[in-house]
Order: sequence, then C-alpha cells, then structure tokens
Amino acid sequence: MDFPFSRIDGGIGAPQGFLTSAVSCGIKNPASDRLDLALIYSQHPCSSAGTFTTNRVKAAPVRVSQAHLRKGELRAIIVNSGNANACTGVQGIHDANAMCDAAAKPLDLRRSEIGVCSTGVIGLPMPMMRLLPRTAALHAELAPQQGAKVAQAIITSDTHPKEIAIAFELGGHTVRIGGCVKGAGMISPSMATMLCFITTDANLPSDALRKTVLECVEDSFNRITIDGDMSTNDTLLVLANGASGMPAIRRHGPRCKQFRTAIRWVMLELAKAVVRDGERVTKFVTLTVCGARTYHDAKKVAEAVCKSALVKASWNGGDPNWGRIIHAVGYSRARIREELVDIHIGGKAACVGGLQASTPMAVLRDIVAEREFDICINLNQGSADYTMYSSDLSPEYIDFNRSEYAYWKQARKDGLV
Repeated sequence: MDFPFSRIDGGIGAPQGFLTSAVSCGIKNPASDRLDLALIYSQHPCSSAGTFTTNRVKAAPVRVSQAHLRKGELRAIIVNSGNANACTGVQGIHDANAMCDAAAKPLDLRRSEIGVCSTGVIGLPMPMMRLLPRTAALHAELAPQQGAKVAQAIITSDTHPKEIAIAFELGGHTVRIGGCVKGAGMISPSMATMLCFITTDANLPSDALRKTVLECVEDSFNRITIDGDMSTNDTLLVLANGASGMPAIRRHGPRCKQFRTAIRWVMLELAKAVVRDGERVTKFVTLTVCGARTYHDAKKVAEAVCKSALVKASWNGGDPNWGRIIHAVGYSRARIREELVDIHIGGKAACVGGLQASTPMAVLRDIVAEREFDICINLNQGSADYTMYSSDLSPEYIDFNRSEYAYWKQARKDGLV
C-alpha cells in the first residue's frame, strides 16, 4: 500500500467491538471434533455490504443473506462448513432461517440482522439435529481476538486457514481491518468461489461501504481462477461498526480513498492466498495483459489464458509453452492482431510479434519450474491492461475431486436422504 500500516494479530476479530467464536457440531462427520460452526458479532450497530455468486443456482443461505441485506444492515454472521445447504429446496430456506434465529435471539437481534453462510457438499439437507444444539455453546464462547477459530471453522478442502488483520492511522484514529477467507477449489471470476468475511472498526456509511466493496471485489476476488468453476455459495460480507471512534468517512473524501486502498489490499492478499492454497496446486502465476484496445479486451484475453486447461497443464509440467498461450489469446474474442502479440515469461521474451523469440528455451524452462512466476502478454494495440492470478492444473487435482461423495453415506445414516 502507499501509506503506512502494520500487520496485527486477531484476524476477523482484531477490529474493536467484534466478538467471535467457533464450535464443533460434527456436521459432515459426527465422530469428528473439528470446528465447523462459527459466529461473528458486532457489539455496535454496523454498516454492511456483500457480494454473492452470479451462478443462477444459488444456495439457500445466499438467498437469505441477500434478502437480509436488502432489508437493512447486518450485525452478525453465522457460518458452517461441511454442508452447502444448496439445492435443498424450501427446507433449505427453513434451515437457513433457523440458523439465523438461533444466532439472533440470544443477541437480542432481528433475524434480518444476521448473515448466514454455508459451504460444503451440495444437494444434502443440513443436519440441523446436530447443528442447533451447539448454538448455545457458540454464544457462550463469544470473545474478542478469536478470529483464528473462525478461519479454521470455515475451511473445507483448504490445507490451512487463511486470515489477515492490519492497523493504520485514519483521521487521527487507529483503524483496524480484519478478514478471513476459505476457498481452494471451484474458483473462478464473477465473485470467485469462496466465503470471505471482513470486519472493520472504521466509521463508513452504508452507501460508501457498498460502493467500496463492489470496487475492491472487482480488483481482487474477481481476478482469481483455479479451475474455472463457479459455486452456488460464493459470499463476501463486510461489517463496519465505527468502534474506532473516528468521525464518519465521507464517500468522496480523501479518507474514503485511503480506506478503499487499505481494504482493497486486504482483499487482494486474501484472494492470492486462495490461489496459493488451491486444490493440489503447485504454481502461482500472475498474468498481466497490456497494450489492449479496451479494458474489456484485456480482461477477455486474461480470462481465456488463465482458464485454459492446456495452458494450466503446461504450467504444471514446467513447460514454457507460449504457443498454448497465444492460441488462447486468439480465441478470447478480444480484438487482437497475431503479428503484434508479444509474450514475456518472468521478464524474458518467449514470443515477439507472434513468433518464437530468441530466448533459449532452457532459460524459460527454469522460470516456469519455479513455484511462482509472472507472464506478460502485450497486445500492442492500446493502453488498457488487466491482471489476474491463476494456478496450474495437476493430475492430483483430478484424483482429489473424484470421491467427494463419501458424505452421502453419513447422510443416509442420518435419515436425510
């Protein structure tokens, strides 16, 4: 960022006035004691904003949270892992509402002040008989600085929790932003596939927060892809409670710009963490398209290359195959001219004017063998650019995703199917 800030502990619970907790319900496996239900609560009224999956098949908690945001402001979020509560019909809506009620009543809140999120297997009813009895413990354990528990409770195929918190000066007050994210598979632009929660003690009115969140999501979570899939449950929720004591931030003022820079940085760090922890990922690739006629042309090229299974397979094999890259450029539907396209890998020319460059292939192979590298595609037709963050596609990814439905056996035991 272009102003001083410090990394702090606490994750989602670091900002003042927020309490968090997490408990084990055995949602996916009653014999497991892993954390799988979490609660985030602001002791003060909040401004709130969110973005959701653009998939037309939307999970029950997505529909309920969207409806609650339309009614007013959220003040708490209840979230579970292990079951997506997606494609569960009317019962799914009832179960999402029951989760909201269980979170709201002990806090003396309305149902509509609760955001509800779920992640896990699609198509199975929620085992509410194990979830609801654990909500009393969830409330009893609310405390500050427990963000790590929330980050742990929301993961599914992630290999580790992902959280961040920062502090910085804004208008003479110390402001904090904390966040956590889960996501490793089914990751693609258009809101990406993940759950992300961000809290801040900045005093940001609703209209300013919502505009800020939309802009920053576009620059972060909408610029990542792992496997090109989009889930039914993607949700990002942001709560701002003003507990820092600072005066309200004006929407178009300099403090709003500074806050926007900070929260964009937080979102981008979390988005990159999702890609780095992708299912059986071995490469993290930063791809920049420049010299495009328009922003949309640059975006089309970036998305085509980053989603190409052939390109991603070559990255996995350490093969600097620029031919696969330029063929994706060609079918992206962007306005390009083959004879103008330059491709650089790790700063070394792989393709110049649509033709093989003079860089020795061994040099390019060494670059692509690294865990992280960058690629720049210059279309040489304008001044627009677009950056995305992507990964390779490994044989292990396919193996990992062949056998998710072991959970159906447990669901049959529970009498849910």
